[in-house]
Parts: sequence; C-alpha cells; structure tokens
Amino acid sequence: MKGIQAYQQSSVQTSPSKLLLMLFDGFIRFCKQGQLMMKENRLDQANHWIVKAQNILVELMTTLNRKVAPELCENLYALYDFMYRHLVEANIKKDPSMIDDVIKLGTELRDTFQQASIQVAKEKSNK
Repeated sequence: MKGIQAYQQSSVQTSPSKLLLMLFDGFIRFCKQGQLMMKENRLDQANHWIVKAQNILVELMTTLNRKVAPELCENLYALYDFMYRHLVEANIKKDPSMIDDVIKLGTELRDTFQQASIQVAKEKSNK
C-alpha cells in the first residue's frame, strides 16, 4: 500500500512538462519494443506494444488545449495523427521498417519539448 501511495504522491507532484516527457519516453520505448517483436515475428507481442504506443498518441491528441495555442495544437494533432496512422499501417503490413519514421519523429518531438521545458525553467528563474 505504501508503494501505491508513493506513486500517487509523485504523480501529483510531477509537472506537466515532466509528464509530457514521460509520455514521450514511454511512446518511444513501446514503438521500439513493438518493432523488435515484429522483427522477431512475435506478432501478438508486436501488436501489444504498438497499441500501447497508439494509446499514448490518443492521450496526447485528446489533451491538446486548442484555446491556448490553436495553430500549434493543429500542427501537433496532425503530427500525432500521422504517427498513429503510420503505426496502424506498420501493424497491418507487419513492416517493422515503417516504425523507424515514427520513432524518429517521436524522438524529435520529445527533444523539442525537453528544450522548451528547459527554456521556460530558465525564464522563470530569471524573474
């Protein structure tokens, strides 16, 4: 029970930017795991990991706040949708090479969000 409480406490105290980075880390990890399973012809496991990655994309798409930055949100939505559809196609075609583009794009987005988070933290500390 203490482990659950510690987890809940840490998740409540985690900043939105840290949560976003954690989601991207999970997304990239799940894509890589799905790709590996596909290469090993373990298709049930590949599907499991790819669906987990797709679920993260759905979460990212549904939590975009279009009231704050509508144009940015539309662009992010389009990227997330592209990655989602690409994963679906890779899963249907059983083509692990198709996941490379998704991993690359996910990694670039994660790195961009990390840099933005660092910049915001610097600006806050200078005030």
